Amino acid sequence: MLIICKCHLGNYHAFKSFHSFVLLKKNVIKERILDKAEELSRSIGFKAVTMDELANQLGISKKTIYQYYVDKHALVDDVMSEVIKKSQIVCHTTSKNAENAIDEIFMTMQQIRKDFLHLNPIIIHDLQRYYPETYHKFQSHKNNFIFKLIHDNLVNGISQGYYRPEINPEILAKFRLESMLLGFNQQVFPTEKYKLIDVTHAILDHFLYGISTSKGLQLIEQYKSKQ
Repeated sequence: MLIICKCHLGNYHAFKSFHSFVLLKKNVIKERILDKAEELSRSIGFKAVTMDELANQLGISKKTIYQYYVDKHALVDDVMSEVIKKSQIVCHTTSKNAENAIDEIFMTMQQIRKDFLHLNPIIIHDLQRYYPETYHKFQSHKNNFIFKLIHDNLVNGISQGYYRPEINPEILAKFRLESMLLGFNQQVFPTEKYKLIDVTHAILDHFLYGISTSKGLQLIEQYKSKQ
C-alpha cells in the first residue's frame, strides 16, 4: 500500500513538473510574440503589421499565434497594455529618483530619446482609426496617469522655486498633455520632413523654458552643460 502511494505521489510530482514546464513554455512564446509585435508596430505602425509577417519574423506558424490571440485586435490591445505598464514603471522610478522637478524633466527627456528614436508617429493614428477600444485605453492612461505625473511635477517645481508661482498647474498640465501628441500629427509634422524625436524635444524644451523662474533657468543650463 505504501509503495502504491509512493508511486502515485511520484506520478503527481512528475505531472506537476511537466505542467509547470508547459506553462513556462507558453509564457515564453507569448512573451516573444508580444515583444516582436511591439517592435514591428513601433517601426511600421499597428495597421501594417500582419499576422503573416509576425509569424515569419518569429519563425513560428500563424496558427501558433492564434492559440494565444483570437485576432489582431486582441494582440494590439495586449501590446498597448504592456507598453502602458512599462511606461508607468519607468515614470514612477523617474519621479522617485529625481533630485528636483527639473531633474525629472531631463530624466524624462533621456527616456524619450531612447523610446522615440525608432518610433513611427503613425501608431497613434492607427490606434485611433483601427483600434478604438485600445485607443480609449491609451487615452485613459494619458488623461489620468500622465496628467497626474505632469501636474505633480508642476506643483513640486513651484514649491521648489524652479517654476513660476503664478502658473496654473491644471491648465498647463492639460496643455502639456495635448502638446505631447502634436509630434504624432502627420498633417502638421510629416515624417518625410520632421523627426519625431526632434519635434518632441523642441516642444518640451519650449514648455520648460516658458514655466521656469530665473532660478529654474540657471538649473536648466547646468543640466544642459552636463549633457
